[in-house]
Amino acid sequence: MTPPNLPLVRGRVNLKQVFERLFEKISMSDLWFLAMSLLTQKGMQTAEVKIVSRAAPVAIAPLSEILPVPAQPLIDIPRAETMQVAQFIRSQQHSSQPEESESYSLVSDRPPSDPATPPHLFDPATIAKLRPYSGSQLYQQRLAALSVGTIYTRLPANSFWERWIYAIEQPTYEQWIELLAQEARVVAWGQGNNRLTILVGDSLSMWFPVEWVPTDRFWLNQGISGDTTGGVLKRLSHFSQTQPDLIHVMVGINDLKRGVPPEEVLSNLRQIMRQLRQTHPSAQIMVHSLLPTRTAAIPNQQVYQVNQHLPMIAQQEGVSYLDLTTYFADPQGAMRPDLTTDGLHLNWQGYAVWEWVMRSIVVALGY
Repeated sequence: MTPPNLPLVRGRVNLKQVFERLFEKISMSDLWFLAMSLLTQKGMQTAEVKIVSRAAPVAIAPLSEILPVPAQPLIDIPRAETMQVAQFIRSQQHSSQPEESESYSLVSDRPPSDPATPPHLFDPATIAKLRPYSGSQLYQQRLAALSVGTIYTRLPANSFWERWIYAIEQPTYEQWIELLAQEARVVAWGQGNNRLTILVGDSLSMWFPVEWVPTDRFWLNQGISGDTTGGVLKRLSHFSQTQPDLIHVMVGINDLKRGVPPEEVLSNLRQIMRQLRQTHPSAQIMVHSLLPTRTAAIPNQQVYQVNQHLPMIAQQEGVSYLDLTTYFADPQGAMRPDLTTDGLHLNWQGYAVWEWVMRSIVVALGY
């Protein structure tokens, strides 16, 4: 048995071609390990790769002989490129698997399933830069935090990296709901006299960078990718035992994406406001306007229609309204292209703007 015949490359690694050649010979966890290594590792030319059949060792060779890489390390790779790799791997995970004797390992000392010793291709500088880039990775990181009695927002962005770096399987919506409920119970049990801010919403909330979470309070993230106003309404009770002094709410864009009329979105948002006010009478509740988009799937006219009525509803329900449109819209009313990854989700600059607005309002209100 010999190593797969991989494409020679110049300048940059053609990851898609590499994975197309490797997939039928290498396990899914090994593929993800290789992807992360190629995207973040320095000095790959000297790394060794052991290619092992479960029957017997076959070959040990420098990685550069199997897969030539650029002389300059691939660093600061955009999240979109990393996600393209992850999405390609995920698209293959249900394909036919190789026979037992055809399985390979790309880890030199321990199998990926054994996190006791991190794979040697990750040096300390690389580890310091790691952070989850997929829902499966973020889910596993948050589970790991719960296993030691805390929540991920209290930890560094790369915490428990050896537990989630190989994660590929996408959690279900129900699994996310249970995870968030567990985090809420941990906070309710251990909050004490600490201040608490809760962020409720969809993927925009879920991916709020943990690096920018305020350190003077607890921060409970209750965002789920793809969630709607109806979904949020059904799970508000999961954090009803917490004692927040501030609750941020931004949800509704996925409703419009699915064809839900703006009137129904506003009705659900009113119920969310009312239920939060009843459950947390002493908390400052702040409903955020929906962000504009740059995608034809969500007409900005509908976004505008929802935002036009939100201030009045918020006033009637005794909550605050935060208008983000000024900060995120271009002159035509669409999402500013420098703040988004795909016309809907935020990039780092977009999150920086959102964080700055929230922090400025909190300081102004004394929260």
